[in-house]
Amino acid sequence: MIDSQAVVAVRIGIAALVGLATGLEREWSGHATGPDARFAGLRTFSLLGALGGIAGVLTDASYGALAAMLALGGVALCVGGYVAATRRATATTDGTTEAAALTTIALGVLAGLGWLGVAAGGGAILVLVLREKERLHWVVQRLDEREMRAGVQFAVLAIVVLPLLPTGPYFGVVALEPRALWAIVLLFSALNFAGFVARRVVGASRGLGITGALGGVISSTAVTLTFSRQSRADAALGPALARGVVAACTVLIPRVVIVSGVLNASVALALLPLLAPTLVAGLTLAAIGWRSNEPDSTVNNDDTNPLRLGAAIRMALAFQVAIVLIGIVRTRWGMAGIYTTAVMLGLTDVDALTVSMSRPDGGLPADVASRAIAIGILANTALKMTIALTFGRHAFRRRAGASLAAMAAASALGLLLA
Repeated sequence: MIDSQAVVAVRIGIAALVGLATGLEREWSGHATGPDARFAGLRTFSLLGALGGIAGVLTDASYGALAAMLALGGVALCVGGYVAATRRATATTDGTTEAAALTTIALGVLAGLGWLGVAAGGGAILVLVLREKERLHWVVQRLDEREMRAGVQFAVLAIVVLPLLPTGPYFGVVALEPRALWAIVLLFSALNFAGFVARRVVGASRGLGITGALGGVISSTAVTLTFSRQSRADAALGPALARGVVAACTVLIPRVVIVSGVLNASVALALLPLLAPTLVAGLTLAAIGWRSNEPDSTVNNDDTNPLRLGAAIRMALAFQVAIVLIGIVRTRWGMAGIYTTAVMLGLTDVDALTVSMSRPDGGLPADVASRAIAIGILANTALKMTIALTFGRHAFRRRAGASLAAMAAASALGLLLA
């Protein structure tokens, strides 16, 4: 009983802390004081959270009817508070505090049921949404009907279409995987959409740099190809797009080290001196580019197709053709050792290379595995430089090509020095 009582106490305590945090925000923002104060503040929110936690615990103990009565009592209190607030002479229709109270009860119930991580995470998001009211409204005011329509379209493509597609592979050597290929389409479309929104919110020059850094967490190659093609449509965006590519390629380095460190710390440690010159070069180029941002007024933002779905489909098909060609080369000529394999994997998927080389049961010494990963990254950087020079135009081609050449040289230097 002592252990079970301790578990119950922790669940109710987490529920109360969610309410405490929310109430603290309401007090801090001034919604719980003054002539227009809402019904709940620090203490009330804490009690509502604890109430939800108790209801969740009772539900978990098969006392559903009693739990429902308690939860409904809290809901009635929130509704009553809203009704009373709207009857004042200076009444407003803002029900944010009451909605936050209802959400606090719901999160408390989740905590009482044992979903502590979900409840704590939900509470953090709730406080963040309440606290960042002005910034959220600021963002919304800069979006229009195009972004809303594109967001709904992307949701349909990702939530409805993607799960319906078969996994494959089909057609023998082609190895067509419809679901994986559509995921690539979504990736490209998401990058296009994120870039469009970022340009509208923070300005085109800085927005594309942020988009590139975020896209580099997923695929720096996809960012390079997407931005290279975009440079054809809008030459004025060339410098900003080049900065986005540099940011994406720079983010690749810590991403690889983190993935490797999770799987095999010794490989990650051996990687650090190999990749340090590339990281320093990327950060230096990104800092120089960030400080030399052109004014946003020189950039055309009249893009009527935020998702650019057609272009995304064409790029995904191009990737599929490249994968097929590489597969044929592997089958016909085979792999000449670990480092040749690293080059091939680096051209296709750096993450797959990192995972395969960092497996603890792979049997490879840490120095060999780390060098193979570094060689793969060098090959990947050379591929991205080729993409930028082939598909890019005007200022983008010059700046991205030169930056990627510098990062490739730094990568080669790291291999030589180590």
